[in-house]
Amino acid sequence: MPGFREVQYYLAGLWLLIRLDPRGFRYLDMSERGVNRSFWAMLWCLPPMGISWLWWRQAFLRSMPPEADVDFPFYIRLGLVEVANWFVPLVFAGFLLLAFRMGERFAPVVVSVNWLGVPLSYINGLLLALVFFLPGSVGLVSLLLLAFMLAQVFVLARILRMICHGHALMTGALTLVLLVPSMILSEYLQHFLGIYPV
Repeated sequence: MPGFREVQYYLAGLWLLIRLDPRGFRYLDMSERGVNRSFWAMLWCLPPMGISWLWWRQAFLRSMPPEADVDFPFYIRLGLVEVANWFVPLVFAGFLLLAFRMGERFAPVVVSVNWLGVPLSYINGLLLALVFFLPGSVGLVSLLLLAFMLAQVFVLARILRMICHGHALMTGALTLVLLVPSMILSEYLQHFLGIYPV
């Protein structure tokens, strides 16, 4: 598993790409080994995921009778949703790149998206933690989450623009493919698995 300094190194590369500085690619391992190691980002995201799961548990129980509670399988189902949201958009991105004969750009997309998930997860977890510690801040947190979502689209599009060498159509298509399916899939799986607040 990559250590903290290594993750910092990757994030420094992403920051350069967000600033449209091509030197950022030097910080990222685009080899097959680098692609495989980038999935360790999922473990780095476990702490903020835990916060989001606790928030989701609270929202779920609010919609249930007072005596209701959740058991361990509830968290297993939440984990399945997280895994699906991580992998399915990457699969769609791969098919899109293959369809346009840009398969060589799949590795940079996977590496960048995986490591970008780390800071985004922690920011999301921090915002949800505010709801726990400051119950009266729900309205403010909702606005911050909206701003965060817009910032996420902007940041992802900047990185993909660098990977696609400024190809606007492919940048837009990849951005949509990486974001929209996860939104649809989340809601569908939450309903299907019975973990969506009624």
